[in-house]
Amino acid sequence: MKVLLPGNVDLSDLTLPEGVSYDVDEPIPEEHTDAEVLVVWGNPESQLRDAAARMKRLRWVQTLAAGPDAVLAAGFAPGVLVTSGRGLHDRTVAEHTLALVLAAARRLNLMARAQIGHRWAGELGGNQPLRDHENFRTVRDAHIVIWGFGSIAAAVSPLLTGLGARVTGVARTAGARHGVTVVTEAEFPALLPTADVLIMILPATPATRHAFNASVAALLPRHAWLINVGRGATVDEAALLDAVRGHRLAGAALDVTEVEPLPASSPLWDEPDIIISPHAAGGRPLGAPALILENLAAFREGRPLRNLVARG
Repeated sequence: MKVLLPGNVDLSDLTLPEGVSYDVDEPIPEEHTDAEVLVVWGNPESQLRDAAARMKRLRWVQTLAAGPDAVLAAGFAPGVLVTSGRGLHDRTVAEHTLALVLAAARRLNLMARAQIGHRWAGELGGNQPLRDHENFRTVRDAHIVIWGFGSIAAAVSPLLTGLGARVTGVARTAGARHGVTVVTEAEFPALLPTADVLIMILPATPATRHAFNASVAALLPRHAWLINVGRGATVDEAALLDAVRGHRLAGAALDVTEVEPLPASSPLWDEPDIIISPHAAGGRPLGAPALILENLAAFREGRPLRNLVARG
C-alpha cells in the first residue's frame, strides 16, 4: 500500500517503508497517482483539486491541519476517508493565543507604533489604576469567552486561568470541561455584555461564515477585544472595522483573515487597534508521525480512524 508523505514537514521520526515523499507545490507525479493514502500539509488548493481528480485509487486523505476545510473543498470522491490533524496544533495555537491576549491587554501594538516613531508613550506606562473597569488592561480578573471550545480551547484555558482570568466556553453542548464552564450558543448572547475578551476558534463552514458580525459586536462592551485564531471567514471584517473605528469595540487581534495573505490595500493594516499576525499560531504539527502511524494501523485493520471527518 503506497502512502504519499508531504516533503514540507519534518517526518523524520516516521519509519514507513511504503512511504513516498512528494512536493506539495507540484502535481503528484504520474507514477504515484496509484497511491491509496495521501497525507497533506499546506498543499495549495489547486494541487489538492488536481490530486482529487487524478488519484483514482485513493482511499484515505490524512490532513495535518486542524481544520479539514481545504481537503473537503477539493472534490475527493465521496468514498475517500478524510481525517484531520485535530490535536496536533493545540499547544502552539494556545501559546500564540495567549500572546495575542497579552499584547491586547498591554497595548503592545501601540507601544510598537510609538517605538517606530521614537516616541516615549508615557500614557501607556507609569502609575496605573489597580482596577480599570473602563478598559481591558490585564488578564487578572478578566472574563474571557472562548467561542468554539475544542481541544485548542482546552489547552489555552489553563494558561488564562493561571493568570487570574475567568474563562467561559461556548460549544454545541453544555457542561464542565477541563474545569471550565461551557454553555451552548443559546446562552451566548447573554455572555457577551460581561466579556472583556472574545476568543474565536471556529471552523470554516457555511454555518459559521461571518459568525462575528455587527450584531455580535453590538453585544460586547466598548472595552472588549476580539481575538481570532480559528478561520478568517468567521469574521465580517467590514463590521469589525466599523465597530473598532466607531469606538464600539476596543480592538482586535487577528491571526487569520478572509483573504490570505491579507492584501496590502486592506484597511485592517492601518487601524492602530487591530493587531495582525500572519497565520502564525499553528504551522508546527506536533506529534504528526504518531498520528499517521496510529491511523495507518487502524486503516489496515479496518478499525475506526482517529479524527475521522463526517462527509455530508
